[in-house]
Amino acid sequence: MLPAVFTSLLSTSSAHLHIFPHSPVFASPFPSLPFICCCYLILPTLIFVVGIGFFSLCFLMTSLGGQFSAKRLGDSPFTIRTEVLGGVESRSVLRKISDMLEVILKRMDTLSNLDNTSTTDARRLDELSSAINRFQPAGLVERIQAIAQNVSNMAIRVEQILQNSMMQGRAVREGTSSQCEVPRDPRFPECPGKVDWMRARWTSDPCYAFYGVDGSDCSFLIYLSEVEWFCPPLTWRNHSSPPTQHAAFRTDLSVLLDQVGTGKESLSFMKRRIRRLAQQWATAANRLDTKLEQRWRDQKKILVHVGFLTEESGDVFSPKVLKGGPLGEMVQWADILTALHVLGHNLKISMSVKELQGFLGVPPGRGSCPLTGPLPFDLIYTDYHGMQQMKQHMGLSLKKHKCHIRVIDTFGTEPAYNHEEYATLHGYRTNWGYWNLNARQYMTMFPHTPDNSFMGFVSEELNETEKRSIQQNKVNNMAVVYGKEASMWKQGKEGFLQILHRYMEVHGTVYYETQRPPEVPAFVKNHGLLPQHELQQLLRKAKLFIGFGFPYEGPAPLEAIANGCIFLQPKFHPPHSSLNHEFFRGKPTSREVSSQHPYAEQYIGRPHVMTVDYNNSLEFDSAIREIMRTKVEPYLPYEYTCEGMLERVHAYIQHQDFCAPEIVGPLFVPLPNSTALGWASNVTAPAAWPPLTSLRLLISQEGQSCVEACQSAGFICEPAHFRFINNKEALLEVQCEVIDSEINHILPAFSVVRRECGLQREPLLFSCAGHSPKYRRLCPCRDFRRGQVALCRDCL
Repeated sequence: MLPAVFTSLLSTSSAHLHIFPHSPVFASPFPSLPFICCCYLILPTLIFVVGIGFFSLCFLMTSLGGQFSAKRLGDSPFTIRTEVLGGVESRSVLRKISDMLEVILKRMDTLSNLDNTSTTDARRLDELSSAINRFQPAGLVERIQAIAQNVSNMAIRVEQILQNSMMQGRAVREGTSSQCEVPRDPRFPECPGKVDWMRARWTSDPCYAFYGVDGSDCSFLIYLSEVEWFCPPLTWRNHSSPPTQHAAFRTDLSVLLDQVGTGKESLSFMKRRIRRLAQQWATAANRLDTKLEQRWRDQKKILVHVGFLTEESGDVFSPKVLKGGPLGEMVQWADILTALHVLGHNLKISMSVKELQGFLGVPPGRGSCPLTGPLPFDLIYTDYHGMQQMKQHMGLSLKKHKCHIRVIDTFGTEPAYNHEEYATLHGYRTNWGYWNLNARQYMTMFPHTPDNSFMGFVSEELNETEKRSIQQNKVNNMAVVYGKEASMWKQGKEGFLQILHRYMEVHGTVYYETQRPPEVPAFVKNHGLLPQHELQQLLRKAKLFIGFGFPYEGPAPLEAIANGCIFLQPKFHPPHSSLNHEFFRGKPTSREVSSQHPYAEQYIGRPHVMTVDYNNSLEFDSAIREIMRTKVEPYLPYEYTCEGMLERVHAYIQHQDFCAPEIVGPLFVPLPNSTALGWASNVTAPAAWPPLTSLRLLISQEGQSCVEACQSAGFICEPAHFRFINNKEALLEVQCEVIDSEINHILPAFSVVRRECGLQREPLLFSCAGHSPKYRRLCPCRDFRRGQVALCRDCL
């Protein structure tokens, strides 16, 4: 980068030497030949001094920069260290340095654009020399790093200008210069004025150079027609899209492992998991490829930005990986990355805001340029932290591109919390949510919120030999407690632990430091925090895996059930929610959690899962004795296998499209004696996903949500189908005296007492979860594939 700066300075200065004899500077009153000769002798010397001074400064920064910062992955010798910037004196000095750099930067811009008619060349060169001469490194060694990034940016900027100048020169030589006349098009009346503005101000912000602006009219017109839209597209520019590539299944994960990176324990944990399950992913890929009959699948360009692991978000997870901290989020992200890679998509992974900016093409400078043009990715997977970071760096451009975003959201976001204005007016506003996305763009760990898409994760699948070995080696009176942190063992756990101890040997995996053993009952055999493979071996021997009520909805119970354990968990009276429990307060959902792991309770159930009232000692005692009598085989739901996750993610990527406008299409007619819907004989059912063949129309009871109404009939609520039943024709069997269209998350619905019917006016508020004691709801239900509730029977 730096040699480009010197080349720029010297080449620019040479140009000035060529034009000086014709400059008015040498006119009266001192037009003598000796003076002119003297100037020719002095100027090369001055330029040489400027170059040497600038080179010395950069050499000093390169030599000393790395000595004053802790080595950290990704740091260069020019990385800014925030600890250098301390104290009033330092800030004052750095402000002055920054001002001088700005002066240099402006002078370089000026020098690179001087023409033969300039009358102030000598003065501007003198100012540049003066600015550099004032920039003394003495006494500033410890501050060098804080300013080095600005110098590096300056070098990059000059190099960009030079490169784009050469490209523009090639364009002129190739005969495209005739296309660069400023157009007078009535459809773009502001174009000439914008070109004039760019001629005068394009150096005011480095972002213009970032987009290829180099001072020529061609570059102005390219920018104003492709980055902004004030000018018509240039006919000689290539506007064709690259051909779509086929997404071929991959079984080699080495490239993915390199992309994940190193430097954090969280990343090491994710890479160990990816390696451990590599063979299962490969087998699943081959199975799914056969099931899909090797059909064409579009390869997508996908960015994965793991916001919660960035330093800018605080990253409280990485330091706790080896201390019993939560691993569920890292488990899910590792599996998401692997699924996307195995499915054959073009994947980029970002673990820092700097990487995010680079991948998105966020321009440098003062924000004068928008992040516009086509997004370089078809899909972006991130989390709530990543959304905040993208908003900060994309600004208003986020609104344009948000249809491409998928938010990994453990506990789910309901539509009432997602709609910013509605949430604010009706008391649903939290620190999360309010992004005005389609609710299906939020992707959850478990299928507890059908308004959202179910992403999930995977558990290790056993082969038949391993299953037989587990059943032969089970210890009938051995229990493992679900609780890695010592704090989980407090708060009234002694009573039921004593009952458990009467029947079983109790084992724990509680993290502790050597000097401070955890405060757990003396009868507990604590193994400490175990690596994953050792925990697997412990679960394969144990008969019971018992939960304390926290953490909620983690992956561990599914892993235990997959290893042949029975999972015992507490029932909550009343159910936990944001209204009565601190953990859920502030989360963008009103969901009521009836047990520690509702998915295990509702979708797996007995004999693998038992949910009892821990406060009832008789019920708890009876459950322990029943568990000891019960024999179970290892069990893993299909949707949590590698093949199940690949199948689900494949369907989402190929079929979910939140950028295309949703067309309601022709109206349906209810079929006689059926909850199914049909279409008039003279029309064709509109294209939709899930397919409309899966749609069933049900009416809820008063106070019942569509989630509950559909589940009671053996279906799943499908929010994508609300648009087809949000009309008066769906209310044919309801006597409506009044039909209104309103903004309310319980609509479409009707009141039996008042004979009032309401239709939804805001599509973002279509909600399976909404309910009201005064209304019965119209519910779009659908069927689902066995073991895969996220997909209908015809969805694949």
